[in-house]
Amino acid sequence: MLGKTANGLFWMFRLLERSENTARMIETGQRIALTRAEASDDEWASILQAAAVSQGYHAKFDEVTRDKAIDWMLRDKDNPSSVRSVIGTARNNARMVRTALTNEVWEAVNSCYIRLNEVLARKVSERDLPKALEIIRQRSAFVRGATHGTMMRNDCYDFARLGTFIERADNTARILDVKYYVLLPSALSVGSSLDNVQWETILRSVSAHGGYRMTHGHKVSPRAIAEFLVLDPRMPRSLFFCTGKLRDNLGYLASDYGMKQPSHMMVDELCRRFMSHDIDAIFDYGLHEYIQDVIGTLGGLSRQIEIDYRFYE
Repeated sequence: MLGKTANGLFWMFRLLERSENTARMIETGQRIALTRAEASDDEWASILQAAAVSQGYHAKFDEVTRDKAIDWMLRDKDNPSSVRSVIGTARNNARMVRTALTNEVWEAVNSCYIRLNEVLARKVSERDLPKALEIIRQRSAFVRGATHGTMMRNDCYDFARLGTFIERADNTARILDVKYYVLLPSALSVGSSLDNVQWETILRSVSAHGGYRMTHGHKVSPRAIAEFLVLDPRMPRSLFFCTGKLRDNLGYLASDYGMKQPSHMMVDELCRRFMSHDIDAIFDYGLHEYIQDVIGTLGGLSRQIEIDYRFYE
């Protein structure tokens, strides 16, 4: 299976993951706002930047406000990465590759599309926002559960997983980077109670708060949190976990098709270069610089997969 079917599966699952990650990013913004001493919309400009949707926003709006930023990320049709936009595109992709999906996966995607269009039919009020974000995460999880429970472990499944984990790794990296150019007002806050609360915000935004406490206890340590989200092989949203899954699924494709492609060498290099260091070496290099390098490499890997498996032929 090459070409349009591989393309449809890869992007369908990448976009479904993006819908959930956008909800997580908005929730991060909401939690950040609660840590501010005074009400401000300043953090939303940085949230838009972290989510890579800032340029389109500024092309449409003159100033950044909380309400406009949230509406842009959730439901604006002019934003191709809004939840409403990506769910519509994911469903179209699902229709295109319908024969590669089980009935359960198709029904989960279709139900996700219908339910989220109901939730996002009009601007979401502040009171309704937590419930809306919860529904977005749940509907993405329903598709993921149907996929795990019913799809054959063949090349269709591998392309679905590649889309999921490239998007997830990219999002974890971006949420981590939020800490460095969004949260702290100055270097003076490092090590303060505000700093610790904000690190916990990062943990909660990727559903890692409970896992971190199981591993490290109740003490909040920025270094330990960064290590958990970057290098812990058991945490399903850590960079280590995601890049490992990318390498595994590309390996399965190499076995299925009887040949290795440049993307296989790229993912090996990604794991060797970025996941073989300890957290001290990463902090010495600079966490922001490290994260930016990871994001760039993931983008290159995604483009190479598209070339190797002839997505547009």
